[in-house]
Amino acid sequence: MTADAQRVMAAYWPRIDTVLMGRKTWEQAAAQGGGGGGYPGVSSYVFSRTLKKDPAPGVVLVQSDAGGFVRSLKKKKGKGICVMGGGDLARSLFEAGVIDEVGINVHPGLLGSGIPLFLDTGRQVNLKLTECRPMQKGCGQSDLPYDHY
Repeated sequence: MTADAQRVMAAYWPRIDTVLMGRKTWEQAAAQGGGGGGYPGVSSYVFSRTLKKDPAPGVVLVQSDAGGFVRSLKKKKGKGICVMGGGDLARSLFEAGVIDEVGINVHPGLLGSGIPLFLDTGRQVNLKLTECRPMQKGCGQSDLPYDHY
């Protein structure tokens, strides 16, 4: 992770106490060594229709309605909730109207294919830009220049 990205994350993590992920995002994070056992001091939930038990110590499986689950979380005292990834989980949360803020890291590379960040919700979701923070060397895995990614 670049020094810029480390500074951003150091400021971000104290603002949240809950992380939500879909199964595919969790599997990717676990395979890369991040989030596989949850995050210290942060409640970690994985949403899945196919998993049968909690995927790891410190990570709770949720098989109920994602929108309803998030509504109940938002009624409790606590800090912010971070949804990692996109796809089906993000779509269901957009459809339920429980997403208050969207943060996106744009990496310095274009892909010709892959998993879409957001799936069709059947309606337009209007956003207001509140911040744009360019990073000297992107938010990749190292401080290598762009042409080394």
